[in-house]
Amino acid sequence: MALTRFERFLASVLRGAVGMLFAVFQLLAQRRGADRSVRRLPPITNPLLRVPAMRLARMIRRREVTSVEVVQTYIDPTLPSSLYLLPPILCPSLLPPLCLSLSLSPSIPPPISLRFSLALQEAAQVDKLIEEETGGEDVLEDRLPLLGVPFTVKEAFSLQGMPNSTGLVSRRGVISATDAPPVALLKRAGAIPLGVTNCSELCMWLESHNRLYGITNNPYDLERIPGGSSGGEGSILGGGGSVIGVGSDVGGSIRIPAFFNGIFGHKPTSGVVSNVGQFPPASGQQPGFLCTGPMCRYAQDLLPMLRVMGGANADRLSLSSEVDLKRLRFFSVPHDGGSPLVSPVDQQLVLAQRRVVERLEADLGVKVQQLKIPQLKYSFQIWSAMMGAPGKDGKQPTSFAELMSDHGKKVWPLWEMAKWTVGLSKHTVAAIGLVLVEMFQRSQPTQFILQQKESLQKDLEELLGTDGVLLYPSHPHLAPKHHHPLFTPFNFSYTGIFNILGLPVTQCPLGLSAEGLPLGLQLVVGKQQDRLSLATAVFLEKTFGGWRDPGSIATATTQLDTWLDTTTTS
Repeated sequence: MALTRFERFLASVLRGAVGMLFAVFQLLAQRRGADRSVRRLPPITNPLLRVPAMRLARMIRRREVTSVEVVQTYIDPTLPSSLYLLPPILCPSLLPPLCLSLSLSPSIPPPISLRFSLALQEAAQVDKLIEEETGGEDVLEDRLPLLGVPFTVKEAFSLQGMPNSTGLVSRRGVISATDAPPVALLKRAGAIPLGVTNCSELCMWLESHNRLYGITNNPYDLERIPGGSSGGEGSILGGGGSVIGVGSDVGGSIRIPAFFNGIFGHKPTSGVVSNVGQFPPASGQQPGFLCTGPMCRYAQDLLPMLRVMGGANADRLSLSSEVDLKRLRFFSVPHDGGSPLVSPVDQQLVLAQRRVVERLEADLGVKVQQLKIPQLKYSFQIWSAMMGAPGKDGKQPTSFAELMSDHGKKVWPLWEMAKWTVGLSKHTVAAIGLVLVEMFQRSQPTQFILQQKESLQKDLEELLGTDGVLLYPSHPHLAPKHHHPLFTPFNFSYTGIFNILGLPVTQCPLGLSAEGLPLGLQLVVGKQQDRLSLATAVFLEKTFGGWRDPGSIATATTQLDTWLDTTTTS
């Protein structure tokens, strides 16, 4: 369905206005105080930091390495990619008490967290358990599949003894007394938490920035964002400072950070992994859209993580069933059809997706069908309408303004904006802007948008069935520079639409762009068919190289460069 004349006019007006605002922003923006020559992390030198989680667990069980050695490697201040060094550079990807310093100097490590001390104690207990185990490796693998492996957790989740503010200044002193169920299940499987990671204020923005901890950087370019709201998790994983982590996703908050930081992230089928133990809690119809899922550097870790995090519910996904990729049906949708609210897809992402199609057809012998799905043009309107819709009890979801006040003093957005201009607000401009938008937006979905949603749901479920995989961009842009998403606030609709539809989605890295930034795409499958996208992710990792060490790419040439030279665009 082509854009109408009015839609084309609206798109040109909006992009012109955004362009003018962006030009003013660039003119007024001050140069950052940090050394601008420091753009990426130093290379990873310790081989243990390059080992997937499941392989680490096997090495620990077989006594090839101790859990203490593994945990110590991730927190050793003398190593370039340890958690001690990462926070000052990516700061604050890992949160206080793990990180308080904003310094770029590697010689000024942040204060030591009690969780580091506890993690080492727990690692020692793991090693003692393995020494005393008489049942053999298989018994340990079955009972404790992640035994001795370190992991990190988005700060919006409860992790006993760790902060749970979700970036809200008024929750500065909130310390979790218990573990959120997915965190508890990972710990029960033997994994050892190192700490919690930064997120956007109240988890509702693309940039992991708040007035409590500050702003988190992207390991591939420190002047760019790691995404949100699980951006601290994406940053620490992409930088090599963690191997697996826990994120949540109501509009792309797992997949966007995974894309921007060159890692894997999976939004499961709705309702499989518990969302209990997060702040803020979902309300209205939002519980059906919010998903908790795994984030990691290696595709092979996604499925076992999901099996653990899902608990008994994971049985619904038949994760043990073999997947024959040659028997699957593949579809490719290169863009949303041209929404006037959303940026065009970067040409490097279009070409990367085309390259995936070529490799699927060449290596698997399948035929990838290219499609246009006209309802995707209304993705943002559908997401926005459904997120604001009342629940089955007829109650409206908790407003963003109420969440910002957190049962305290009411937030007045115009007053907060005035305070922000002179540096006195306790909230970010993005959060204040969301409240302002909310004031004019809370209404029942229009009949037209509801029709588009139902039509899209029906068409996609019929298309994908139990053997279909849809290729779709993760985001229109490569990782933007800090604060730039303020001028493209609707671009997350490329991910958000699948939360509304309840479909499982895996984000996969596809190498690096000409600028050395991660490329990627989403793999969308039918409900409860998560294993299909996870198996395809493993194939793409082998084909395109998966995660790349951001510290080792400064002088490296990307596979894409050569391909771009020999490919003509249509």
